[in-house]
Amino acid sequence: MQIEFVNINILILILAASIDYAIGDPVDWLHPVQVMGWLISRYVELVTDKPEKSDRRIARFSPQVMKMLGVILGISMILGSGAIAWLIVIAAAKVNLILAIAISSILLGACLAGRSLRDAAESVLKVLETRDISKARQELSRYVGRDTDELDEIEILRAVLETVTENAIDAVTSPLFYALIGSALFDYGGVALAIAYKAASTLDSMVGYREAPYTDLGWFSAKTDDVLTWLPCRLTVLTLALISGKPIEIWKICNRDARQDPSPNSGWSECVYAAILQVQLGGENRYRGIIKHKPLLGDTIADISPIKVSQALALTRTCFLIWLALAIAFLIT
Repeated sequence: MQIEFVNINILILILAASIDYAIGDPVDWLHPVQVMGWLISRYVELVTDKPEKSDRRIARFSPQVMKMLGVILGISMILGSGAIAWLIVIAAAKVNLILAIAISSILLGACLAGRSLRDAAESVLKVLETRDISKARQELSRYVGRDTDELDEIEILRAVLETVTENAIDAVTSPLFYALIGSALFDYGGVALAIAYKAASTLDSMVGYREAPYTDLGWFSAKTDDVLTWLPCRLTVLTLALISGKPIEIWKICNRDARQDPSPNSGWSECVYAAILQVQLGGENRYRGIIKHKPLLGDTIADISPIKVSQALALTRTCFLIWLALAIAFLIT
């Protein structure tokens, strides 16, 4: 790679990180995930039916065909999203280099949801400060899938901390990981790989469910997201363990508890924060009236509090900056 493009990739990384930190995702801007979500929804509508007087869809084809359709959906969305983003930037570069850098920075910044995650957590904590539990439940429901109608203050705080710690991997460090890898491999590669990963993550959140009709349609998307997230998740755990100053102790707790979670990644993501913050996550959650039990992660040495949420956000930010600094140093040499 020519030295000028190395410098351009570094500039894009810095600008994207700055955009995410300062601006985040303005609500009135069209987000790449919105486009991906629209396309995925249309595809789901094509391959499923919605019976009368029902809000749930059913598969239109046999399980084998639905699985194949899921593979087609996954591959086309992931590779297509990355390729389209890269081609847009390459086309912009032929017009004007500054335009290409601007588009790349905005697209990459949209993949890094650190600011959005912080804003979501702080919006719930701000309402909670007023002691209006009902309003805090309503605010929390905007960001979590669990039922919030009967949660008390302690459970609201647990939900916020679990959201912050689980999404730290999916929304912050994993997109950054692929942005850094892409930046080291080819011109404007950071944008292409980050967008591709974002497509995989969006697919998992939309169709990677175990309930029908996503059991067959979403299996490929769910497995692909697990595979793509595995390495950045472990690197995040390792980085945070080193930051804590007690890596062996943190790793032992994660190795003890995270393996109990059925997800190969979210258990590790939540557990490393729980171990460092000396709190316990997991337990009983209710989704659409159905109680689900998550394994307990960490030890109850301290209570979950707003300051613990702030510390978790700070840990994520520190990890992000360490990775970014190391990558820039590598690209420069």
